[in-house]
Amino acid sequence: MSTTAPFSATSVTAGINHSCALLSTGSILCWGNNQSGRLGDGTTTDSYVPIPVVSITGATAIASSFYHSCALLGSGSVQCWGNNQCGQLGDGTTTDSYVPVTISSISNAIAVTAGACHTCALLSSGSVQCWGGNESGQLGDGTTTASYVPVAVSSISNAIAVTAGAEHTCAALHTGSVQCWGYNNDGALGN
Repeated sequence: MSTTAPFSATSVTAGINHSCALLSTGSILCWGNNQSGRLGDGTTTDSYVPIPVVSITGATAIASSFYHSCALLGSGSVQCWGNNQCGQLGDGTTTDSYVPVTISSISNAIAVTAGACHTCALLSSGSVQCWGGNESGQLGDGTTTASYVPVAVSSISNAIAVTAGAEHTCAALHTGSVQCWGYNNDGALGN
Protein backbone atom coordinates (compact mmCIF):
# COMPACT_ATOMS: atom_id res chain seq x y z
CA MET A 1 0.00 0.00 0.00
CA SER A 2 1.32 3.40 -0.87
CA THR A 3 1.86 6.03 1.80
CA THR A 4 -0.06 8.40 -0.45
CA ALA A 5 -3.27 6.34 -0.38
CA PRO A 6 -6.38 8.22 -1.54
CA PHE A 7 -8.07 8.24 1.85
CA SER A 8 -7.68 10.08 5.14
CA ALA A 9 -6.66 7.73 7.96
CA THR A 10 -6.77 8.93 11.57
CA SER A 11 -5.34 5.74 13.12
CA VAL A 12 -4.02 2.35 12.14
CA THR A 13 -3.73 -1.04 13.83
CA ALA A 14 -2.10 -4.34 12.90
CA GLY A 15 -2.78 -7.99 13.69
CA ILE A 16 -0.97 -11.04 12.40
CA ASN A 17 -0.74 -10.65 8.62
CA HIS A 18 -3.53 -8.06 8.42
CA SER A 19 -3.88 -4.33 9.06
CA CYS A 20 -6.77 -1.90 9.41
CA ALA A 21 -7.12 1.87 9.19
CA LEU A 22 -9.77 4.08 10.74
CA LEU A 23 -10.75 6.85 8.34
CA SER A 24 -11.83 10.38 9.18
CA THR A 25 -15.27 9.44 7.82
CA GLY A 26 -15.75 6.88 10.61
CA SER A 27 -15.40 3.93 8.25
CA ILE A 28 -12.67 1.27 8.41
CA LEU A 29 -10.49 -0.28 5.71
CA CYS A 30 -8.57 -3.54 6.20
CA TRP A 31 -6.11 -5.49 4.06
CA GLY A 32 -3.94 -8.61 4.13
CA ASN A 33 -4.76 -12.15 5.18
CA ASN A 34 -8.50 -12.78 5.57
CA GLN A 35 -8.53 -16.14 7.31
CA SER A 36 -11.50 -16.31 9.71
CA GLY A 37 -12.89 -13.15 8.13
CA ARG A 38 -10.48 -10.81 9.88
CA LEU A 39 -10.87 -8.17 7.14
CA GLY A 40 -14.58 -7.84 7.95
CA ASP A 41 -15.77 -7.73 4.34
CA GLY A 42 -18.03 -10.78 4.54
CA THR A 43 -15.53 -13.12 2.86
CA THR A 44 -12.36 -15.06 3.62
CA THR A 45 -10.59 -13.82 0.49
CA ASP A 46 -7.23 -12.15 1.09
CA SER A 47 -6.87 -8.59 -0.17
CA TYR A 48 -3.62 -6.89 -1.11
CA VAL A 49 -5.28 -3.48 -1.09
CA PRO A 50 -7.48 -1.81 1.55
CA ILE A 51 -11.14 -2.86 1.44
CA PRO A 52 -14.06 -1.56 3.51
CA VAL A 53 -15.28 -3.35 6.62
CA VAL A 54 -19.00 -3.80 6.00
CA SER A 55 -21.62 -1.97 8.06
CA ILE A 56 -19.16 0.14 10.07
CA THR A 57 -20.14 3.79 10.38
CA GLY A 58 -19.25 6.29 13.05
CA ALA A 59 -16.17 4.44 14.30
CA THR A 60 -13.89 6.41 16.61
CA ALA A 61 -11.23 3.80 17.42
CA ILE A 62 -9.96 0.45 16.15
CA ALA A 63 -8.04 -2.40 17.75
CA SER A 64 -6.62 -5.52 16.11
CA SER A 65 -4.92 -8.55 17.51
CA PHE A 66 -3.77 -11.87 16.14
CA TYR A 67 -6.88 -12.87 14.17
CA HIS A 68 -9.66 -10.46 15.09
CA SER A 69 -10.42 -6.75 15.13
CA CYS A 70 -12.85 -4.51 17.00
CA ALA A 71 -14.20 -1.03 16.44
CA LEU A 72 -15.42 1.47 19.01
CA LEU A 73 -18.35 3.45 17.66
CA GLY A 74 -19.32 6.99 18.56
CA SER A 75 -22.47 5.62 20.19
CA GLY A 76 -20.35 3.82 22.81
CA SER A 77 -21.00 0.40 21.33
CA VAL A 78 -18.32 -2.07 20.21
CA GLN A 79 -18.32 -4.29 17.14
CA CYS A 80 -15.86 -7.12 16.47
CA TRP A 81 -15.13 -9.50 13.60
CA GLY A 82 -12.80 -12.35 12.63
CA ASN A 83 -11.66 -15.36 14.61
CA ASN A 84 -13.83 -16.26 17.60
CA GLN A 85 -12.38 -19.53 18.85
CA CYS A 86 -12.13 -18.19 22.40
CA GLY A 87 -15.26 -16.02 22.33
CA GLN A 88 -13.20 -12.87 21.74
CA LEU A 89 -15.93 -11.35 19.55
CA GLY A 90 -18.20 -11.14 22.60
CA ASP A 91 -21.38 -12.27 20.88
CA GLY A 92 -21.96 -15.29 23.14
CA THR A 93 -20.59 -17.83 20.64
CA THR A 94 -17.30 -19.27 19.41
CA THR A 95 -18.29 -18.94 15.76
CA ASP A 96 -16.04 -16.84 13.52
CA SER A 97 -17.74 -13.81 11.97
CA TYR A 98 -16.78 -12.44 8.58
CA VAL A 99 -18.70 -9.22 9.33
CA PRO A 100 -18.83 -7.07 12.48
CA VAL A 101 -21.03 -8.29 15.33
CA THR A 102 -22.24 -6.00 18.12
CA ILE A 103 -21.46 -6.74 21.75
CA SER A 104 -25.01 -6.30 22.99
CA SER A 105 -24.24 -5.54 26.64
CA ILE A 106 -21.87 -2.61 25.98
CA SER A 107 -23.27 0.82 25.21
CA ASN A 108 -20.93 3.22 27.02
CA ALA A 109 -17.41 2.20 25.95
CA ILE A 110 -14.76 4.87 25.49
CA ALA A 111 -11.87 2.59 24.48
CA VAL A 112 -11.30 -0.93 23.17
CA THR A 113 -8.24 -3.17 23.10
CA ALA A 114 -7.58 -6.65 21.73
CA GLY A 115 -5.34 -9.43 23.00
CA ALA A 116 -4.46 -12.69 21.29
CA CYS A 117 -7.72 -14.36 22.25
CA HIS A 118 -9.50 -11.79 24.42
CA THR A 119 -10.90 -8.28 24.12
CA CYS A 120 -11.50 -5.54 26.69
CA ALA A 121 -13.44 -2.29 26.74
CA LEU A 122 -13.02 0.71 29.01
CA LEU A 123 -16.40 2.10 29.99
CA SER A 124 -17.28 5.72 30.68
CA SER A 125 -17.84 4.77 34.33
CA GLY A 126 -14.14 3.93 34.68
CA SER A 127 -14.81 0.21 34.87
CA VAL A 128 -13.38 -2.36 32.45
CA GLN A 129 -15.11 -5.34 30.91
CA CYS A 130 -13.35 -8.19 29.11
CA TRP A 131 -14.39 -11.28 27.18
CA GLY A 132 -12.80 -14.27 25.44
CA GLY A 133 -10.04 -16.63 26.52
CA ASN A 134 -9.05 -16.58 30.19
CA GLU A 135 -6.57 -19.40 30.72
CA SER A 136 -4.11 -16.98 32.36
CA GLY A 137 -6.70 -14.80 34.11
CA GLN A 138 -6.50 -12.10 31.42
CA LEU A 139 -10.20 -11.26 31.83
CA GLY A 140 -9.49 -10.09 35.37
CA ASP A 141 -12.63 -11.57 36.92
CA GLY A 142 -10.77 -13.76 39.41
CA THR A 143 -11.20 -16.96 37.39
CA THR A 144 -9.53 -18.80 34.55
CA THR A 145 -12.84 -19.58 32.86
CA ALA A 146 -13.39 -18.23 29.35
CA SER A 147 -16.36 -15.93 28.85
CA TYR A 148 -18.10 -15.46 25.52
CA VAL A 149 -19.77 -12.28 26.78
CA PRO A 150 -18.27 -9.33 28.69
CA VAL A 151 -17.46 -9.76 32.38
CA ALA A 152 -16.40 -7.03 34.79
CA VAL A 153 -12.75 -6.77 35.78
CA SER A 154 -12.64 -7.07 39.56
CA SER A 155 -11.72 -3.99 41.61
CA ILE A 156 -11.33 -1.59 38.66
CA SER A 157 -13.62 1.43 38.90
CA ASN A 158 -11.52 4.47 37.95
CA ALA A 159 -9.57 3.46 34.84
CA ILE A 160 -8.66 6.04 32.21
CA ALA A 161 -6.94 3.69 29.73
CA VAL A 162 -6.71 -0.03 29.00
CA THR A 163 -4.39 -2.14 26.85
CA ALA A 164 -4.12 -5.84 26.18
CA GLY A 165 -1.10 -8.01 25.50
CA ALA A 166 -1.33 -11.52 24.14
CA GLU A 167 -2.49 -13.02 27.46
CA HIS A 168 -2.49 -10.14 29.92
CA THR A 169 -4.20 -6.79 30.34
CA CYS A 170 -3.29 -3.51 32.04
CA ALA A 171 -5.29 -0.47 33.06
CA ALA A 172 -4.06 3.02 33.89
CA LEU A 173 -6.06 4.46 36.77
CA HIS A 174 -7.19 8.00 37.49
CA THR A 175 -4.72 8.07 40.39
CA GLY A 176 -1.79 7.60 38.00
CA SER A 177 -1.18 4.02 39.05
CA VAL A 178 -1.31 0.98 36.78
CA GLN A 179 -2.88 -2.40 37.47
CA CYS A 180 -2.22 -5.52 35.39
CA TRP A 181 -3.61 -9.05 35.37
CA GLY A 182 -3.13 -12.29 33.46
CA TYR A 183 -0.03 -14.09 32.20
CA ASN A 184 3.08 -13.26 34.23
CA ASN A 185 5.74 -15.88 33.46
CA ASP A 186 8.00 -13.18 32.01
CA GLY A 187 7.11 -10.51 34.56
CA ALA A 188 4.63 -8.71 32.29
CA LEU A 189 2.48 -7.73 35.28
CA GLY A 190 5.31 -5.69 36.82
CA ASN A 191 4.76 -7.01 40.34
